[in-house]
Amino acid sequence: MPVISVFYGLIVSMYFMDNKQHKSPHIHVRYSDSECVFEIPTGEILAGELPVAKIRLVQAWIEIHKEDLMADWFLAVSGQNPVKIEPLR
Repeated sequence: MPVISVFYGLIVSMYFMDNKQHKSPHIHVRYSDSECVFEIPTGEILAGELPVAKIRLVQAWIEIHKEDLMADWFLAVSGQNPVKIEPLR
């Protein structure tokens, strides 16, 4: 599970070949003891939960980096390492 970005205590990852359970492109975000799965195209939550303020940060980051995230998604589902993406500042 490659980590593609870390910011404000949030750890953003993509799993290799991870297109079975959640069919749409998505990222996994860990914060403390919580984990949440966000759809890349919409920023909507597919599973899990995070504090509301952290959800908003992730959704803003997704909006800013949507093209990079989609490029990483295609790399990850084909078994290749995704590229690191700038954190939210």
